[in-house]
Amino acid sequence: MEAYETYQTPLSSRYASKEMAHLFSPAHRFKTWRELWLNLAIAEKQLGLPIPDEALEQMKSNLDLTPEQFDIAAKEEKKRRHDVMAHVHTFGQVAPAAAGIIHLGATSCYVTDNADLIFIRTGLTFLLKSLAVVISRLSAFAAQYRALPTLGFTHYQPAQLTTVGKRATLWIQELLWDLRNIKRARNDIGFRGVKGTTGTQASFLTLFDGDHDKVEELDKLVTELSGFDYAYPVTSQTYSRKIDIDVLAPLASLGATAHKIATDLRLLANLKEVEEPFESTQIGSSAMAYKRNPMRSERVCSLSRHLMVLHQNALMTSSVQWFERTLDDSANRRITLPEAFLTADIVLSTLQNVCEGLVVYPKVIARRIAQELPFMATENIIMCIVKKGGDRQEAHEKIRVLSHEAAHQVKNLGLENDLIARVRNDPYFSPIHEELEQLLEPQTFIGRAPEQVDKFLKEWVQPALDDEELKVAVADGGKVELSV
Repeated sequence: MEAYETYQTPLSSRYASKEMAHLFSPAHRFKTWRELWLNLAIAEKQLGLPIPDEALEQMKSNLDLTPEQFDIAAKEEKKRRHDVMAHVHTFGQVAPAAAGIIHLGATSCYVTDNADLIFIRTGLTFLLKSLAVVISRLSAFAAQYRALPTLGFTHYQPAQLTTVGKRATLWIQELLWDLRNIKRARNDIGFRGVKGTTGTQASFLTLFDGDHDKVEELDKLVTELSGFDYAYPVTSQTYSRKIDIDVLAPLASLGATAHKIATDLRLLANLKEVEEPFESTQIGSSAMAYKRNPMRSERVCSLSRHLMVLHQNALMTSSVQWFERTLDDSANRRITLPEAFLTADIVLSTLQNVCEGLVVYPKVIARRIAQELPFMATENIIMCIVKKGGDRQEAHEKIRVLSHEAAHQVKNLGLENDLIARVRNDPYFSPIHEELEQLLEPQTFIGRAPEQVDKFLKEWVQPALDDEELKVAVADGGKVELSV
């Protein structure tokens, strides 16, 4: 019952994937701290410091924390008011041979900042793989409906026709840009490394008796042991919080993309043209039993707004860091960074679930086209009558009058659009009566939309997904099942 008596963030308890929730869990965080302390000790021993093998062995054997160790760490932190030193003492209790050398020469940010960079890089990799799967699913949808005409909208008013597949490529293109941006951010991530209390490496220079080469080698060794190609050349006590800006910016941009896609789907659901999946036992409303609310797309919009706003935290935190560091970043980042990654993870998994179950209603789409197409065909009708020897201005006036009459039927009387019937009944247009059906064929109004879909998927989507890392992710990616 205790778990139900305290607040838990719904990001982890209700929505997020196990992988992303574990990445930012206390168990993984503090294990990563211990791995960083082990890497530091290995490198210091390799460069000549008197660290016994037994110390390293005990550290390696106790990287995972037990519940009892979490309790010890909590008591230590309450006493010391310092989370890192609490865990230094806790680690020393299970690795007593290493107790005197754990955290040797380091400052708290050696573990906190380097761990955050590890989590950020891993989290971005998770998101890249999830995003690739979403793009793959939506691309299959675009290919399937590449040539299905649908009414286009500008200003949310009827416009020229497009296709269901072409509209989907607009969503995919923005997702491809998000893929590019997140990959750039991931590949740019460096390591804070071994820099000391204000970034000068003074403590390590003392440890190695003024040997600058050994201090530089230590930084390099720890960076490599921790799985990074490079460390930032200069830091203060922390890595620059501008890095957090660079990471959260593409996630916020992804939020904007997802919000636009989900909003379009919500509008299409209202039109009953395209709907997100809806289970047979799902309830849309507690009062209105007939409703099929687009709750998944609404969830995407809701969480995407949160994701977009989190970037502001990174901007403000970076801007107010005084000199070599202030601690007013800490509590904010403990919330902002995990929430950004958990939220992006949920947005993508929900979007994937929606894309895997989209339902298209061609007859509803065709009916709406039939309501609007007669007005759109008027220019074609005028051109056709002119080709038969008619006068362009006279034809224009005839069509104008008939169009207003038909619009009156639709807007004032609530009847169907009868413009074509009026054209058929007007002797002036008798020379083209036999051609009216062809003039009203929706396929003649979609331009190069199908060809654009084919070319886009072949020349832009496929090369992006042919990246070996993403290809494996798409191949291994199963369907997303939402628990709520």
